[in-house]
This record gives sequence, structure tokens and C-alpha cells, in this order.
Amino acid sequence: MREEGIIRARLLPSGKVVQVRPDGSTRPLKDRTDKKRVRHMTEEEIEANARADAENPPLTEEELAQFEWVPDPKEIRERLHMTQRQFADTFRFSLGAVRDWEQGRKIPDPSTRTLLKVIAHRPDLVKEALQSHPGRER
Repeated sequence: MREEGIIRARLLPSGKVVQVRPDGSTRPLKDRTDKKRVRHMTEEEIEANARADAENPPLTEEELAQFEWVPDPKEIRERLHMTQRQFADTFRFSLGAVRDWEQGRKIPDPSTRTLLKVIAHRPDLVKEALQSHPGRER
């Protein structure tokens, strides 16, 4: 495969996309999106454009069914009106892990995703289960 004409890019945690140069340095990529056109597209136009992309067609219902919902820790935390520290302390996560999840540096492992799903639906039950019981160590 020829490298000529290929632009290497990286998505930063901030959401910005930068070009990665051969020497490893980076520079911002120009956003060439016609935002006005995109804002005014109908659902039918969006679907037609997606289907026209032979290299990246829309997923089928069967393919979508294969995906697992990954809970959004920040959305859960904000819905509970908690700071990152309160969320971490209440549900016994490390503050660094909560920050990493929210900033997109890491995703929760499968068992943590399960716990986050329970917290999202029944935070009261999780809090109760995590409370210290008389005669038991925390």
C-alpha cells in the first residue's frame, strides 16, 4: 500500500482531531464540514448519504444488537448531583478512575460497567449495600 496521500490523524481527549506528521509532531486539521448544510439535512438525506458510503455503511439491526450499552459515568454522576469526589467516595471508585472515564482516557471494565448500570437504575440500593454493617469491616 502506498503511503502517498495518506493523512494520519489522532483524536485527542478534548475531542479535537490533529494530523500526525512523519516526525511524530502534530498539527490541527482544518474542519471542512459544511455545518450549515449538515444542520439543514433531513433524516432521509442523512440516511441516503450514509448508505452511499461504500466503505462505512450504516449498521444493520442485527449488527446493532451485538453492541453492549456502556453507561456514561459523567451522565450518571450529574443526574445524581454529585461531584467526581462524592461519586468516587460513595460508590468506592478511585477518583482517578472516575476522571479517566469521564475524559475518555479509559472505559470501565465489564464488572464496573455492570455496577454503573445498577447505579444508574437504583443508586439507593447500591449505597445501602455499600454501607458498613455493625461488627463488619468496610
